Amino acid sequence: MTTALLIARLLLGGALFAHGAQKLFGWFGGYGIKGTGGFMETLGFRPGAMFAAAAGLGEVGGGILTALGLGGPIGPALIIMVMIVAILSVHAPKGFWASNGGYELNTMNIAAALTLAFVGFGGFSLDAAFGITNIWSDDVRWIAVGAAIVLALGNMAVRRTSHTTQTTA
Repeated sequence: MTTALLIARLLLGGALFAHGAQKLFGWFGGYGIKGTGGFMETLGFRPGAMFAAAAGLGEVGGGILTALGLGGPIGPALIIMVMIVAILSVHAPKGFWASNGGYELNTMNIAAALTLAFVGFGGFSLDAAFGITNIWSDDVRWIAVGAAIVLALGNMAVRRTSHTTQTTA
């Protein structure tokens, strides 16, 4: 179990770190803050650079914490938060399947993050090395996940999309 949790953490955390590094630094074929910020503006997130940085930091931070097994549910909650915003702002209108640009991959990231948030990181983690695994009660885990959901929905609430109103004559 410990080895399986380590592998899951490294895969999920590494992927989210890399995805965030694309936004923040332009690494791994990404567009950096400026390019990602331009895209964020087209989605209604203004100023785009600020939202690009926030998304990138959420992915990098969530990915690093999860990969290292540090901070209990905090890293997975950051991943959940960013994935909810991605689903609602980009992927939901395209349906479920990733092959159509849908939210399939995002839901799998949420499922993996939710599992790690509640199962824990296992013995090969910094939480275990520091002896802090017992501070992450189920109540704390639910608070972290709940806060992630509230913050994601708050992010969507400040999104400024253009709406064309039509009047009938």
